[in-house]
Amino acid sequence: MKIRSARTDDAHAVCAIANWVIRDTLATFNTIEKSPDDVRQQIEAGNGAYLVAEQDGKILGHAHFFPFRPGPGYRFTAEHTIHLLPEAQAQGAGRALMQALEAKAEQAGIHVLIASVSSANPAAIGFHAALGYLETARMPELGCKQGRWLDTVFMQKILTPGIPAPDNPGKDA
Repeated sequence: MKIRSARTDDAHAVCAIANWVIRDTLATFNTIEKSPDDVRQQIEAGNGAYLVAEQDGKILGHAHFFPFRPGPGYRFTAEHTIHLLPEAQAQGAGRALMQALEAKAEQAGIHVLIASVSSANPAAIGFHAALGYLETARMPELGCKQGRWLDTVFMQKILTPGIPAPDNPGKDA
């Protein structure tokens, strides 16, 4: 298995994985499926930080990070998404994707990486905890899907602990 930057020709495979998660799981509260064009645009916007796990030419999963919130004070914080095919779970692909994604985020100057996890996905909570993410908030009934109120669990990992903050994060962007 290898981890590499996604290419626009990966859009169909990535789209199929994302749409399975949207359609058939409670891992995301999103109910609107993506198109290959949507995914192509995300890959292009990712500037090499949209990653895929690939084995024998098959995409097993994808991960990327994106701004947590707008505004210069948040520019050192990003949120991430990771999705794997069911058969790729618990096989090391997720760990490899996250380690590569964290390295990309750190290279991009990201100080904190956020995971926003559905409470209906305890495996994802355990996965992130095993990678050093700490639960920082649990927001009850933040989402609704398949006739259920669902909690959001926020987890975070400080990628660059101990570094000093910039003097004026709003003006030195």
